[in-house]
Order: sequence, then C-alpha cells, then structure tokens
Amino acid sequence: MARKLVVRRGAKVGAAPGTLVHIGKHKPDSAAIRVIDYAPDELRESVIEDLDSYRGETDAERILWLNVDGVSDASVVEKLGAVFELHPLVMEDILNTDQRPKVEDYQGYLYIVLRMLQFDQGRQQIHSEQLSLVLGPGFVLSFQERRGDVFDGVRERLRAGRRIRFMRTDYLAYALLDAVVDHYFEMLEYIGEQVEALEDQLIDAPGADTLARIHHYKREMLLLRKSIWPLREVLSRLSRDESPLISDETRLYLRDVYDHAIHVMDSIDTIRELLVSMLDLYLSSVSKRMNEIMKVLTIFATLFMPLTFIVGVYGMNFDVMPELRWRWGYPAVMGVMLVIVLGLLAFFRRRRWI
Repeated sequence: MARKLVVRRGAKVGAAPGTLVHIGKHKPDSAAIRVIDYAPDELRESVIEDLDSYRGETDAERILWLNVDGVSDASVVEKLGAVFELHPLVMEDILNTDQRPKVEDYQGYLYIVLRMLQFDQGRQQIHSEQLSLVLGPGFVLSFQERRGDVFDGVRERLRAGRRIRFMRTDYLAYALLDAVVDHYFEMLEYIGEQVEALEDQLIDAPGADTLARIHHYKREMLLLRKSIWPLREVLSRLSRDESPLISDETRLYLRDVYDHAIHVMDSIDTIRELLVSMLDLYLSSVSKRMNEIMKVLTIFATLFMPLTFIVGVYGMNFDVMPELRWRWGYPAVMGVMLVIVLGLLAFFRRRRWI
C-alpha cells in the first residue's frame, strides 16, 4: 500500500528562514503535552492543559522531560520554543516532519532528529514518523507527529526509581535513542519471520500474491534503510563530539547504540538480499512451471500427430482404398493407433522425458 504524505511546501516558497509552517502528515488530534519531572528520590507526572501559563521552570537538582504528541499545530511549537529559547530554525525543523536524521549543536543545547518506526501487523506496513529531541541543561524535549510511541519502557524505569533517575539529561536522551533503536530489532524480527514464511510458501506453492508480497517487503526494507542509514552518522557524532552536554560515561552508552544501529543495518541488508534471491527464485519457479506445462502439451501434441495423420488418410474420399471394405479394418486401424501411442510413451519414458 502506497504511503500518502500530504505536504504544504508551497506555503513556504519565498518565506523567510524560520517561518513556522507544518509540513508533513496532517493529524486532526490536538497536541498532547506530558511532563515528567524527577529527581533521584521523587518523580512527578503531569499534563499541560494551558500552555499559555506554562513557564518551564527548571531546577538544577531535577530533570525535566517534556513530550509533545502532535506537531501539526505550529502555535504549540512556537510557544514551547519561546519558553525554552529555541532557535527559529529548530522550531522550523520540528514542524518540517520529513527531515533527514541529523544532530545540530546550538549554543546551550543539542537538536537531534531521527525516525521512529512502528509496524502495523494488520496492514503489514511500517509507520514512520519524525522524532525531534532537544537536549539541554536540565531538560529534554521530545516532539512526535502522533500519539503512541516506544518509550513505555523508559517511563517504567523512571517510575521504578532505577539508575536512570540518578543520571543527568544526556542519559535520558540516550535512553530514548536506545528505545527507538531497540524497537527496530523487534520490527526486523517480526518481518524476518514473515519473510521466512513467504520463502516456504514460495518453495511449496507460489500463488498469484507471492510476487506482490515480495515487492511489498522490499519497499518496507527500503524505508527502514533510508531511516536508519543516516542515524549511524548521528550516533557516531554524539559518541565522539566533545559537547559539554554529554558526559564521557554516556558516550560509552551511545557507542553501544551505534553498534546496535550497525547490527540493524546488517540485518536489513541480509533480509533485502534474501528478498532479491526470493524474487529470482519466484521467476525461476514460474519459468519452470511454464516449461512443465509446455512439456505436457508438447507430449500430447506429439502423441496425436501420427493419429491425426492416419485419420486424415482414411478420411479421404476415394472409392479404392486398402482395407476399405474389410470387416476388421476399423478395429485394425484403432489397434495400430493404440500401438503407436504406447510405443511413443515407451520411447518418451526411456529417454526420461516423462
């Protein structure tokens, strides 16, 4: 099923840099803003109902994680940008939801873009959305295109008071990145199982929908590769750049996420190669099946060629013909035809043509 990406690029033609116009999938739901504010010994969760009165106060001893579900409303991004003093180009990129994964270092914070992917098992389709992270001193902002994410495990760890509560904002950002990459593994595991089942079907009894399913999974693998390939550069830069917002300890964890991303890419390439070989196998199977059909039809045509000749000869309108008035002429001709058929079948069998 083709994905329809509704964009409004025409609205930005000739506009000044930093003009806040949403580009991407239009979501009718209003934005939902959730806040988790925590310290090693305390955690508070809340939902921002009135954004106009929100001031975004931060405490040096506490960590603030603000998550926005839905960025189609440019005013929400603009108000949060004013509260946290985000650059207009950052807000513009948050609203432009077809960004390539990247990381940009602004004065005082880091802006990270990546793709969050979720697999719809009903439609056998990957849903891709842009995830924007802003890592600053004492806060992490995350912007998603729609509700629903892969961060439930991170929230549970925060509520349980585990190690993440004792770390700084860079570790929280790492945890979010790690959750996204780990979810790639879950999708690949499921897709790999589907491809293996498709391979068994291809060998046993390829149907009319087999080719369509192969092309479908090839498109899904292409989407995965396009989403993850540039993410390697992002993780590599985060684990190597000397940003004061990222500690040396967190860089070790980021290198581990980078290794996971490399593993994901290897798995994607493996599945893609398997799909290409399956496509070749399908074409070979179809060709072989066609050859089998043509062989059977050729055998039948060969069997009937001498019979047709005999019937044609005796179907000529002549008065004087051998065995024309003979009482046993008809059974004799039928017997000769039967002997010819059996002889041809024996010949074909001996040559292993059938």
